Amino acid sequence: MQPLNMAKTQYSAGTTKSPASLPGSGPVLGALMSGRCRDRTALARSGSLTTGPTGSEIHAAHGYLFHQFYSPLANTRKDEYGGSFENRIRLLLEVTWEVKKEWGDEKPLFVRISATDWTEGGWTIEDSVKLANKLKTLGVDLIDTSTGGNVPRATIPTSPGYQAGFAETIKKKTGILTGAVGQITNAEQSEEILQKGMADLILYARESLRNPNLPLYMAYSMGENVEWPIQYNRAKVKL
Repeated sequence: MQPLNMAKTQYSAGTTKSPASLPGSGPVLGALMSGRCRDRTALARSGSLTTGPTGSEIHAAHGYLFHQFYSPLANTRKDEYGGSFENRIRLLLEVTWEVKKEWGDEKPLFVRISATDWTEGGWTIEDSVKLANKLKTLGVDLIDTSTGGNVPRATIPTSPGYQAGFAETIKKKTGILTGAVGQITNAEQSEEILQKGMADLILYARESLRNPNLPLYMAYSMGENVEWPIQYNRAKVKL
């Protein structure tokens, strides 16, 4: 579940709230709204415990609400949720604490972050390392490491596996588990990232949309004889 997967929080028809006064953002999200975000998140997570998921992730990347708060490019607030690094990450830490309290320790909790804004004066990998340390203290199990998505003018040098290095930096400097994502499209590339110790988990997005049977085909390409769903057995490729 990702109940806070939202760029701006809609509270009433025609009124959009955000953490900063940005073009098209509408009125600034007030302090009381921040508290309501924490309360609603805890309630949503509490409800998710009854649905039996094996893990949960807080989406704090790609220009969504938490990213707007922790990035200095978006957050121009003058209260306790703006200004310093500690203030800008406050909402994410408060919500994470509430979520962890409801979620417990039996199932993993991930947090997805944008490790850099790719823009001068924005959020950096050094900031991400400091944030990851604090999230680790709160009991977060893994940092799902993406980048960007906060400003339209960012120049992002994309290439196969281009974000894996950020996962590696966070992993090595904090000791927390990390997930790599971004133009990782085949089993050999994935295995190389894992074997080099750059990340502990590979997450697939567009590639899994292109190929809904991706895990089965990756296992085949690596020579692994995995069990297919019984409905698919007649189509199973023999090693």
